[in-house]
Amino acid sequence: MNKLDTGDLRIDVDDGPEVLIAQWNGKSVDRQPQRFLDPFFATLLDEAQKRNLPIEMRFEQLAHFNSSTIGCLVRLVQDSRTRDVKLVLVYSATVSWQRLSFDALRVFLKDNPRFELKAVS
Repeated sequence: MNKLDTGDLRIDVDDGPEVLIAQWNGKSVDRQPQRFLDPFFATLLDEAQKRNLPIEMRFEQLAHFNSSTIGCLVRLVQDSRTRDVKLVLVYSATVSWQRLSFDALRVFLKDNPRFELKAVS
């Protein structure tokens, strides 16, 4: 599985035997991140579905993301549910913008046992 590197944003993928881990670094401030995030997510979902693995996205090292990135994450949550791929989003509970952003995604937890939000200190 390839990483994503757009200059400001880098997502490294650890292609493990039990989980695909996508580690976000830098910042996601592009006004149209769907141009590169949607294809990246589609490839990640294809691999997870093919190997019957969960995806864990880790945001603790991310400096910032904008509202356009949140839209991409919402589509990822919906697509993972449609494809029956478990998705775990891990964020820092001590970083206020992360806590607020991911708290807004809690609405997608309802009736979706394959989606999880995990706050870490």
